[in-house]
Amino acid sequence: MIDSYLPLIWAGIIGFGIIMYVLMDGFDLGLGILFPFAPDDEARDVMMNSVAPVWDGNETWLVLGGAGLLGAFPLVYSVFLPALYIGVFLMLAGLIFRGISFEFRFKSSKNRRWWNRAFCWGSGVAAFAQGAVVGAYIQGFAVEDFVYVGGALDWLTPFTVLTGLGLMAGYALLGSTWLILKSEGYVQKWAYRITPKLLLAVLAVFAIVSLWTPLVSLEVRSRWLDQIHLIWIFPILALVCAGMLYRAVKQQREGQPFVMALGLFIFTYLGLVASKWPVIVPPDYTIWDASSAPESQLFLLIGVVFIIPIVVAYTAWTYWVFRGKVKVGEGYH
Repeated sequence: MIDSYLPLIWAGIIGFGIIMYVLMDGFDLGLGILFPFAPDDEARDVMMNSVAPVWDGNETWLVLGGAGLLGAFPLVYSVFLPALYIGVFLMLAGLIFRGISFEFRFKSSKNRRWWNRAFCWGSGVAAFAQGAVVGAYIQGFAVEDFVYVGGALDWLTPFTVLTGLGLMAGYALLGSTWLILKSEGYVQKWAYRITPKLLLAVLAVFAIVSLWTPLVSLEVRSRWLDQIHLIWIFPILALVCAGMLYRAVKQQREGQPFVMALGLFIFTYLGLVASKWPVIVPPDYTIWDASSAPESQLFLLIGVVFIIPIVVAYTAWTYWVFRGKVKVGEGYH
């Protein structure tokens, strides 16, 4: 009997891994997107030092989600990779450039401006590619008999460009609210100034995507109209978080803006899941269609039951140890 519940369990695990990656690594990418707009190089040092102790561990969730997806839902890989080769390559290339520049920037003085640019462009490309992939998932894929039959650039449409830019704005919002929490002085004041502008950009994209999505995905339109009383609770909660974020910034609070930005992402993510559930490969392949053998899922689950608590524990411990403000002239490098 447990066999029928294994896909549900694995969908929950992978969904948890994805949202943890977005929340933990999103503000890191956001800081890179904001890099060119920072007041000066000392402010950039503060931005990088604020995530220096934790950014390596944040990538764990990407690995966990990707490996779990391959083992539990192999059909997703057999369709998504041919459909999204270029997008996934851009994301990985951006993450690699960002990681290299993160380390080399602190060691270089002569070429620091080039490492600044590499960090910015790497973060921006990775964030845009992730958003475009989400947009491609929303609009669906050309699939026949469990095989992708579309073209290499079908994922790149005006709709996915918008979702890519929207995720960049969202990550930048996470980055600015994180900086409010972790910085002080003129760096914090700068973060306070740009946060309302970023929130406005995110809400604008949110509105356009909400109006556009029913036009690119018929199943989502049908779901929204048939279950409007259930699904629309998530956009409403997201807007509540946005309103509380704006008020917290105006009141110069430090911790609440970041928490509300996380809430905005969480409820938007849940709204997307509710709009597609239980379809995992659009337009019509469910988690049960895409599942691997129950024996494989159960074998992998045994290992994951031990791994996830350990990852959560050391992640929480790291953030606790390195809590507090990052001051200009101080850091971990």
